[in-house]
Amino acid sequence: MKLSDLVDFNPKRPLGKGAITSFIEMADLAEGERDVSAIGNRIFNGGGSKFKNGDTLFARITPCLENGKTAKVSGLPSNAVGHGSTEFIVMAAKDPSVDEDFVYYVARHPEFRAYAKGRMEGTSGRQRVSWQAIANYEIPDFSSIERKRIGSVLSSIDNCVTTNRRSNETLEEMARTLFKAWFVDFAPVRAKMDGRWQRGQSLPGLPAHLYDIFPDRLVESELGEIPEGWESVPASRLISFNPTESLRKGMEAPYIEMASLSTSGCWPKPPVARPFGSGMRFRNGDTLLARITPCLENGKTAFVQCLPEKSVGWGSTEYIVMRTKPPLPSEFGYLLARDDAFREQAIRSMTGTSGRQRVQADSVAAFKLASPSSDEVWNSFSRTVAPQFRSIKANAEAIGSLAQLRDTLLPKLISGELRVPDAERIVGVAV
Repeated sequence: MKLSDLVDFNPKRPLGKGAITSFIEMADLAEGERDVSAIGNRIFNGGGSKFKNGDTLFARITPCLENGKTAKVSGLPSNAVGHGSTEFIVMAAKDPSVDEDFVYYVARHPEFRAYAKGRMEGTSGRQRVSWQAIANYEIPDFSSIERKRIGSVLSSIDNCVTTNRRSNETLEEMARTLFKAWFVDFAPVRAKMDGRWQRGQSLPGLPAHLYDIFPDRLVESELGEIPEGWESVPASRLISFNPTESLRKGMEAPYIEMASLSTSGCWPKPPVARPFGSGMRFRNGDTLLARITPCLENGKTAFVQCLPEKSVGWGSTEYIVMRTKPPLPSEFGYLLARDDAFREQAIRSMTGTSGRQRVQADSVAAFKLASPSSDEVWNSFSRTVAPQFRSIKANAEAIGSLAQLRDTLLPKLISGELRVPDAERIVGVAV
């Protein structure tokens, strides 16, 4: 059967010009992931793609097509029509109740992507494929029941991926909230000053055993008011920027590229082994901060936990590597790199020509923050956030295993090489 037997390409959707509605841009599609990372709102100007929940967005332009930018739309208001990039082909199942998931996974099939890539036209670097060129792609003539079960079994894996990803978002948000409360807003001190926190009393985020490690007064400093006994210090007092690590030229070592860094989470994609040439070097526990535009503005940052034990990794020269000094927990470096004021100073201090601006390590090393005088504050902070980051690591590793399982089963199911009952048994054990 042909793909056009199952799919309406770029279907007409009612959307009035000038209406403010949900908008998805190309940057909102993560490479190789089902779900859209963000949905904004924008005035519809009459052009671009139009879609509903359940539709598949297939990137038709290079390099987005080759990089795997394909998503299944969800998260729009019920029955709403959204709009987006002109570089999407919208693939809507003729029978959504049967084929919604199946169509998405056909669009993810490596053979289909190779088929589409082979039919791209245009000048180098701006090649595109038309929907007419992919409409005749042939797939086995599965029954409607088989198509629905194939979509369902693969979707069950992606649902687990989504659950783990959302859990990680929650865990990171908790850690970032604690960082801001303790080291930016000084919430424990203010709670004591206001009489809202008494000795022996526990408040949300403030267990009773932490009461005595915080002062009960704020004093003036160059930063404004900070807790009594704390110091205003440059970040370089607490963190080593671009610490020295040795790695022999030509030696294979784990490599993390800029594209592997998320704009919203701490966990990069798994490293790959590459012979060392030149680049920044780092260890587990280090933070990678993208220093070049637009990666810095977009929030590309990573907390390295994915290297083999005691190994040195390497990556782009466009990273600033941040390593906390004892007794600070390594997670503090990442949370500082995500802090709004820290990032604003980094962006303001960028230099260079338009489109290739960079921040220097010395500029962010000079960032001023309040540092507690007691190691117990650092130890207590570590005891709280370290378990959260361990859970993030476990979830991220589970996501990697699930994605690998999905990508192994998908082509075998779509080609008919693997039957659904066998796939269901495999997935049942994994999830």
